[in-house]
Amino acid sequence: MIILSSKQWYKKGLHDGIPIALGYFAVAFALGIAAKRAGLTAIQTFLATLLTNASAGGYAGFLVIEENEPYINMALTIFVVNIRYLLMSCALSQKFSPKTSIGHRLLVGFDITDEIFGISMAVKGTLNPCYNYGAMTVSIPCWATGAALGVIMGDVLPASIVSALGVGLFGMFLAIIIPPARKNKVIAGVIITSFILSFAFSKIPYLCTLSEGTRVIILTVAIALAAAILFPVKEEETDE
Repeated sequence: MIILSSKQWYKKGLHDGIPIALGYFAVAFALGIAAKRAGLTAIQTFLATLLTNASAGGYAGFLVIEENEPYINMALTIFVVNIRYLLMSCALSQKFSPKTSIGHRLLVGFDITDEIFGISMAVKGTLNPCYNYGAMTVSIPCWATGAALGVIMGDVLPASIVSALGVGLFGMFLAIIIPPARKNKVIAGVIITSFILSFAFSKIPYLCTLSEGTRVIILTVAIALAAAILFPVKEEETDE
């Protein structure tokens, strides 16, 4: 068994994080378009994405800003959208040695994304937090820089091209939900239901008057709760 030093773990994280960083840069460019629509400057967008490395959560936050909704709506919307990271944190914490300090755990928890979580869980055996630091070192700057460039280019490019680039973010969301939907009929049903109800909420009297952020909160909680009650995940499926 080869024991890696902290420096070696860090370099391994850097290496494994490069493909993620490149993907983040492209996706964040589209997120920057959304930030521009919300009225944020390139510097504001850079800081916002640097401190909150979350695609869906970032988009939800910019959407709430664009709608000029109260801060409580922003907090609830982002909390609901990003609540999956709580589960990822619990799972990832089991990969670390019991001797890992709370400081390291908090720093790693700062940047648990779907992709970094994936490569971290794929590491065999006990995980060193320096691995996550390496992945974070390359991914966070690319995410923030890509978003800031999206805002800058949104001021330069024609409106038609800016609108087309904005669709790229939805393409990322589709890339996330389609693979698991093809493998699991329940997930596919939940996704289709969410599409239908989201459209219905935008047309039904009174519900259509609610802000988009409020509708996201209601639908996410209601659909997730219904799915958990009607189609609970069996223990063996969770282990797999």
